[in-house]
Amino acid sequence: MSSAASPLLLTLAMLVGLAAGRYARHLAAAFEPAEAATPRRPPVLLEPLTALVFGALTWRFGLTPELPLYLFVATIGVALAAIDLRHRVLPNVVVMPALGVVGVLVLAAAVAGADGGAAIRALLGAGLLFVLYLVLALINPSGLGMGDVKLAALLGLVLAFDGWDTLMTGALLGFVAGAVVSVVVLLTRRGGLRSSFPFGPAMLAGALVACFV
Repeated sequence: MSSAASPLLLTLAMLVGLAAGRYARHLAAAFEPAEAATPRRPPVLLEPLTALVFGALTWRFGLTPELPLYLFVATIGVALAAIDLRHRVLPNVVVMPALGVVGVLVLAAAVAGADGGAAIRALLGAGLLFVLYLVLALINPSGLGMGDVKLAALLGLVLAFDGWDTLMTGALLGFVAGAVVSVVVLLTRRGGLRSSFPFGPAMLAGALVACFV
């Protein structure tokens, strides 16, 4: 086992992930309607889930300049997935600031790694994925919303920073995950052909898997 994947480092990453998961749960809870008689709280599952993702990403990337980038996106991604699953919305108040922070982290990682090409590739990837989702949202507005389009730009920055293959894989796996969910909804008769479902979690899951394949 390499030093980048040492048990101590992974343990520390998961402990930090628990704290990040608590923040993600707090962020998701902010979107629960205050007027509800018994407002639901996001499940505590978000904390161990974030810890596991932190451990996996640390194992994958090690102590590299881009690790903070992926850990930040993981935290925001967990919160956005929880919000989208509950409320079918990816709020601008979360996505837009996160997009700015990710841009700064991408630039910092590129400078630290002396890889200006990665930063340019990340910007191009963000633009490509944004345009792709924008076109799809205009064609089928009931299937994709502008929140999905903005999330696509954020994920494009991260995935393209790692490489064009990662970007293409992440985009493809996002659609595959969405298709699987659609099939499950149909088979379990919880919806029909015209039913809509939150697509953000599928995009995030596809992006996460792409980082490892």
